[in-house]
Amino acid sequence: MKATPPDVYVIGTACTAFGKRPGASFKDLTREVYLDVLADAGIGSGQDISMAWFGNCGMGSFGQRNIRGQVCFSPLVREGLFPERVPMMNVEGGCATASQAFHGAWKDIASGDAMLSLAIGVEKTFVPDDPARTQEVFDGGIDRLDPEEWITYYGEAGAICDKPFDPEKKRGTIFMDTYAMQAAYHMKRHGTTQRQIAAGAAKNHMHGSLNPLAQYRFRMTVDEVLADREISYPLTRSMCAPIGDGAAAALLCSADYLASLPGQIRDRAVKVRASALSGGKYRSLDEPGLSRIAADKAYRMAGLSPSDIDVAEVHDATSFCEIYQAEMLRFCAEGQGGAYVASGATTLGGERPINLSGGLISKGHPVGATGLSMIHELALQLRGEAGERQAKNARIGLAENGGGVMGFDEAACAVTILEKRE
Repeated sequence: MKATPPDVYVIGTACTAFGKRPGASFKDLTREVYLDVLADAGIGSGQDISMAWFGNCGMGSFGQRNIRGQVCFSPLVREGLFPERVPMMNVEGGCATASQAFHGAWKDIASGDAMLSLAIGVEKTFVPDDPARTQEVFDGGIDRLDPEEWITYYGEAGAICDKPFDPEKKRGTIFMDTYAMQAAYHMKRHGTTQRQIAAGAAKNHMHGSLNPLAQYRFRMTVDEVLADREISYPLTRSMCAPIGDGAAAALLCSADYLASLPGQIRDRAVKVRASALSGGKYRSLDEPGLSRIAADKAYRMAGLSPSDIDVAEVHDATSFCEIYQAEMLRFCAEGQGGAYVASGATTLGGERPINLSGGLISKGHPVGATGLSMIHELALQLRGEAGERQAKNARIGLAENGGGVMGFDEAACAVTILEKRE
């Protein structure tokens, strides 16, 4: 029988403002979010940190292809703000990078290797006057060694979806085309409508307008979303995550370490009920995706069911993704995601608010930081510190974060479940 892992707690989270920040370097963003997470934890110093996980996808396009975390933390070590000789693992898993860093820190504590571990994600995807470099950051999220495999897959899928795949037609990253094909298949198979997708986008733009850290803080109506510039039908620009920069972080600790801290810190701690990963494959179009696998693992680990989840942050790189993930996470039946989102169930004040941060389409999506920004939002919600977008009586939150592309799957997925500490 598998042993239950020791309790793991999040004592601090932080997130920078997301957006186009050409004047902020990787080291600037690292410093900002690291000092903020120490302040949020209330521990004053990082001298007890004994392990660290640094997530990033695109720094290689800026000339730093190795030892990324060590380079970004070197000034902090020199200034005595980060302890010397701490091992730092560099993590890259596409858009799931920061969640994989979180999982590594969780394992540090659960295994007993550390009492305090840091997870951090830092990203810059906006490069003024150099769109080719921005494109390079995203190009690594799909198989570049044997591209004929996914070209064939999408060609065949396009025929089934009634949406021909044209890799030469540039409207943004290729990922928007893959999401659009999935949306088209869902519409054909289940009767999902473009207006239902737009309803989810309008809802998340409303949520984002309440988030001071969001890249987009304006509201949109469903009709305005539908009237926006088409990226790849049925997706318009307002349904797609923007390009931007930012960083996010979390400090995880053991129960013994938590017990040694002052009461005001203990009272804000959030318990990690589950941290589960899954891997992608070239699946058949009607086969559930890898987030279903990760979610079921997480529910088993936590001893919870989907009905126990009060709030969720899901990876809506496009607004169709929220519809799909609501089904994969078992919040509604397969094929009912469009109606579920359009019903208001996932809106602030609804039965299960999703993406109260504004989601990726409004909060922003600096890929290597995204997963930890979800953890930050959930921690705010569970602590009752989310201000105007606070969900009522939030006790258990779930984050779903996918990264990279393998056919209609992501290459990697993480599902994390957090609980308010009583």
